[in-house]
Amino acid sequence: MTASFVCRTQSTLPPERLFDLARSIDVHVDSQKGSRERAVAGVTSGLIGEGQEVTWRARHFALPLTMTSRVTALDFPRSFTDEQVRGPFRSFRHVHEFEPAPGGSIMTDRVEFSAPFGRLGRAAEMLVLRPYLQRLIRNRARFLASISSRTRAL
Repeated sequence: MTASFVCRTQSTLPPERLFDLARSIDVHVDSQKGSRERAVAGVTSGLIGEGQEVTWRARHFALPLTMTSRVTALDFPRSFTDEQVRGPFRSFRHVHEFEPAPGGSIMTDRVEFSAPFGRLGRAAEMLVLRPYLQRLIRNRARFLASISSRTRAL
């Protein structure tokens, strides 16, 4: 079974700027300092593009984890999708959408994932992983939205 959630974040940044911040490896690392996430293979700095992969190493739940994601679709500046190709989930898909809004833009994160381990995995999805990932994505979105349009973060 697949778990999912949607996170919508308003920003004063234009969609084009927010789009590039969301696919910046360097900004992602800055936004995930708490888990000591770092890019270790593939695209390890700058902007990731369609068809490109990045391998992340981080600590979540006090465990060292490695996950490789590929950008499977990119439509600048409207949306891009990244999907796990190797890692701890049975499947993981993150669709990033950007739309103009009065005074800036709205970023929508749509996340779908499946945990391993059958029925035990389903319980983990709903009780632990879903709330944890929602918080992680929400905090990352707030971090991106708070970057000043005058700051050169790319």
